[in-house]
Formats: sequence, C-alpha cells, structure tokens
Amino acid sequence: MKTLIVIPARYGSTRFPGKPLVLIRNKPLIQWVWERASRSRLASGVVVATDDERIFRAVEFFGGQAVMTSPDHPSGTDRIAEAARKVKRAGMNADLYVNIQGDEPLIEPKEIDRLIAAAAKSRADIATLAHEIGTEAEAANPNVVKVVRAANGDALYFSRSPIPFWRDRPPTPGKGKKAAPGPVLWRHIGIYAYRAAALRKFVTLSPGTLEKAESLEQLRALEHGMRIAVVPTKMRCQGVDAPSDLALVEKLLK
Repeated sequence: MKTLIVIPARYGSTRFPGKPLVLIRNKPLIQWVWERASRSRLASGVVVATDDERIFRAVEFFGGQAVMTSPDHPSGTDRIAEAARKVKRAGMNADLYVNIQGDEPLIEPKEIDRLIAAAAKSRADIATLAHEIGTEAEAANPNVVKVVRAANGDALYFSRSPIPFWRDRPPTPGKGKKAAPGPVLWRHIGIYAYRAAALRKFVTLSPGTLEKAESLEQLRALEHGMRIAVVPTKMRCQGVDAPSDLALVEKLLK
C-alpha cells in the first residue's frame, strides 16, 4: 500500500505557543520529527501540514515538504484530511495516511514501519500503537490515555481513567511475596494509520458524547462503528507537551 506520513504542526498551542519552532540542540522541534519520520522504509513520502507561514518556511528551509492548511480545524485529523486532499491534487495520493504528532522527536522509525505493516495487513479502518503500563502512577494519570483491547487486537475503548478496573483485586502481599497477576493496562501512543476511505469518512462524522466527555477524538471512530487495530509496542515516546519537557528531551536526544 502506498503510504504518506503527514505531520500536523499548529503554531497556536494553548500550553506551548510556537512549539514546532522551538530549538532543541540547534534544530527546530518539527525538524527532529520530520527527520525521524523520513527514516521510515515503508512510507513513500513525508509532508508537514501547518497553519502558519513561519512553520511552512522553516520546513522548506531544512529541505522538507509542507502544505498550508486552515487554522480553524477542530482536530489534527481534520488537518491531516485537508493535507491529504491537497497533496492528492498534486499527484501524491496514497492508500494509507500516517498521522505522526509534531511534538514526538524521539519516535522510532522501525515502530512507524511496524504500524504501517500492521495497518496494511489488517482489515481495520485505523491502526495505532500502545505499550504496557508499568506503574500505578502512570495508570492513574489522566494525561495518560489508556486503551482496552479485544481478543483480536481491536480497540474496545479509550479512556483517561485506569481501565479495565480490577474489581476483585487481592490485598497487597507481604514482604518477599509476589502480587497476584492482574489485567494488562495499555497506554495509547498517539500515532495513527488511516486507510484513505476511513480518513475521508472520519472527518464527516460529528463528535459524540464519549469524545466530548473524555476529550479523545479517537472515540468518534468507535462511536460510529469504525474499527481501530491496536498494535503492541515496547516504544515509550517522550513528547514535548510543555516547556518543562525540553530538558528531558534534549538529554534523551544526546
């Protein structure tokens, strides 16, 4: 399947305005993400979808390709869809569109390819990644999105709450004793592979009550009966959500 990676990059972030252009080791954040994505062996191209001329010029300056999109999109997926329409008119149509967030400078190219391969093999509308949650603090954090998987690997539900709930959890064992095995909790990683038809369909759907309650746009797909395949990974991405994340990301990039 012909695959195009699209990186949405918005200038007006509420928590971190101008984030795509912040310098990390003398390169803008968006360049780090673009370079990682460009190392994918299964994607035929990478394009940045932005709403700001400064980001557009920065991408062109370091040799990347960018497309201007509306500043009024309610979600990154809507921005991806507009970019897909524009590049298709320019002859860059694809069967699969991969959405990589513009604040993930540590994303691993091999895991991007694992997702692309799984999406091409699956009959699901959308594919995404998730890794096992290792600590109770991570599970309890509402900024960590959890996903419950069906037996066939499809997503049953995404939530900011720790799901599934362990109702009959045994008491904490004494010193030196092992705790009883519990259900696996999965942390969702916000990278998506959309089939072209699924991407076109998604942006025609209205947000439902679950999406509004959790503020998670992937719930729109589930509420409307679309299938999302969840591919397990060991990759743990450290994104740049706020200025306080920059020091850690710089350290990890070294």
